[in-house]
Order: sequence, then C-alpha cells, then structure tokens
Amino acid sequence: MRLFARIVERRSFTLAAQDLDLPRSTVTEVVKKLEARLGVRLLERTTRQVRPTLDGEAYYQRCLAILAEIEEAEAAFTGAKPTGLLRVDVHGTLARHFMLPGLPGFLERYPGIQLRIGEGDRYVDLVREGVDCVLRVGKPTDSSMIGRQIALLEEGTYASPAYLRQRGTPATPDELQAHAMIGFVSSASGSVIPLEFRVNGTLRQLALPQAVSVAGAEMYVALARLGMGLIQVPRYRVQEDLVNGSLAEVLAGYPPSPSPVYVLYPQNRQLSPRVRVFIDWISAEFATRLPAAH
Repeated sequence: MRLFARIVERRSFTLAAQDLDLPRSTVTEVVKKLEARLGVRLLERTTRQVRPTLDGEAYYQRCLAILAEIEEAEAAFTGAKPTGLLRVDVHGTLARHFMLPGLPGFLERYPGIQLRIGEGDRYVDLVREGVDCVLRVGKPTDSSMIGRQIALLEEGTYASPAYLRQRGTPATPDELQAHAMIGFVSSASGSVIPLEFRVNGTLRQLALPQAVSVAGAEMYVALARLGMGLIQVPRYRVQEDLVNGSLAEVLAGYPPSPSPVYVLYPQNRQLSPRVRVFIDWISAEFATRLPAAH
C-alpha cells in the first residue's frame, strides 16, 4: 500500500522506487501482483507518466486512511517514536533562522526520522513532488492544502544610515515623496510589492521610485545596507543589522501588517506521526527564536 500510494503521488515507478529505496524491478512486480490480487487495473502507464485509473484513485484514498491508522496504532501500542523519510520545503531565510539551529536536537530526539529539506518560495505541488509539508510566509491561497499558522512575524521599515543622511529621516509616510525604495518582486504576481503603513488603524500602500528590484530576500537586505533605498522585512531578518548599526528603523509608529507563517500539508492526507511531531517542534522553535515584540 505504501508503495502504491507513492507511485500515485510521484506519477512514476522510478521516483517511487528511489523514494522507498527499492529496485525498479521490485516496484513493477509488486504492482503487478497487487492488480492481480484485486482483479482490477489500478494504474494507467504511458511513456511519459503513470496515473491512477478510477479504481486506482479510489484504492489510493483508502490506502492513505489505512496507512495513517496503522502508524497511529503502532505508535500507540509500542510507544515507538516516529520513523521514516520526512520531506519538507522551506524558504532558505526561514530555515537558517528558525529551523537549522535546533535541528540537531530534533534529530537526536527522533533518530528514526530522515529529513530531506528543499529550499525555495515557489509553488510546490506537495502530492506530485512527494513533499510532506512546506513552510511559507503569507496567508495560503491553495484550497487543496490545510494550513496551520505557527507564527506571526513583526514587520518594519528599514534603511541604512548613509541613505538617511542623504535623503533625511521621514517622521510620517507623508514625508516619503523624496524617498526611494528597493523593489521586491512577488513570486505570486510577478510585480513589485508596494510599501505598507498602518495610519490611524488603516492600511495605506505606497509605491516609491525604485532603481533596482529583486526577487530574493538576501539580496533585498544587502542592497538596503548599501544605501539603495527603504525596505520592509520581518524584524528577525535585520536584528543583527539594527544592533551593529548597518540598518536603522524608520516610521516605527506606522508598521506594516505582520506576516503569518504557515505549515501547509495536503488536505486529503491524514497527518503522519512524523509530520505531526515536526510541526509541533517547528512551532516551538519559532516561539523560542522570534525577537521580542518591538
């Protein structure tokens, strides 16, 4: 059942074999015997991909529920800790600040889990790519995913001291006419995200001139250190810069909306014990490592 479910999710005998560390020939033989025993064809095979038949899709859904029940039952009666391969996709900046520092402790606590970490902020088809869960900043828009909010990142507006000496330090958003921002390009829309300020309880968006726009968080902050313009990022990203003086906060009384952090996982899949313990652990890591509210 585990093998069949992985083939359906990966749409490939070869990828399923790699995931489960089995020979390709074994995978083919197991499926052949499974279809013979059930008396139905479960998979349609083409030269390009493998996909489930109607019977195969129905069997796949039953398999997911049964496998989850087996894992729960075994863990409850044996007291065994979760084991197996856990695939997680997370933006690199989040991983470096919140996940990697405590990761040795997590793996020491759950030595039977093998963690495979993907890095990016692109859209990930969890089921097709064999990923168990992803960490993303921002409210999820994919209705096929279940999202659990695990943190709220306080945001602020920042610039280098050199930039502020040249342009002046604004006291209110109305004083930004002579200022510039570094553009940050949304991976979802492909357009530059405007600056955002909360003025008297109302959110106000403001697009300033930008000499350069980027799509990467690391470069975004690096350009701000070079005096290229204003940026808005979560406070944790620039905590060290604020301490060492390479960046300064401006318009602290007009903060952008905080950014929620979500763990997303497929709606049609029950949480395995290893995914559940990972989500509980990463939630605690965020709570421990987030800087104190400003």
